[in-house]
Amino acid sequence: MTRRILIVEDQEDNRAILRDLLSSAGYELIEATNGQEGVELAQQKRPDLILMDINLPVIDGYEATRRIKGDAALIATPVIAVTSYALSGDQAKARRAGCDGYVTKPFSPRQLLAKLREYLPSEDG
Repeated sequence: MTRRILIVEDQEDNRAILRDLLSSAGYELIEATNGQEGVELAQQKRPDLILMDINLPVIDGYEATRRIKGDAALIATPVIAVTSYALSGDQAKARRAGCDGYVTKPFSPRQLLAKLREYLPSEDG
């Protein structure tokens, strides 16, 4: 079974980097360009994991994550913040909003894939 990942990212170049990396790793992708769209797609498509930018239009990644985690059907879905916010306290703020993991931009492909494997163990082991 192919794992489905929702990318919530407003910058096309960042989505393209994630798209190339994750599709070549065999993941099925869904993309949202703002926080509200991310919440709606999470509710409709039920992804296995969500990569959430924090600085988003309409509603930010913190609020989008709170709404997703407030949905009983999505509460167990891992949300990983992928953000340029790297100041002291930013990771704690993301976790308080409901993010399960945190990766700062720019990230190494190896680092991101390792983080995904923490939350999406392979089906064969």
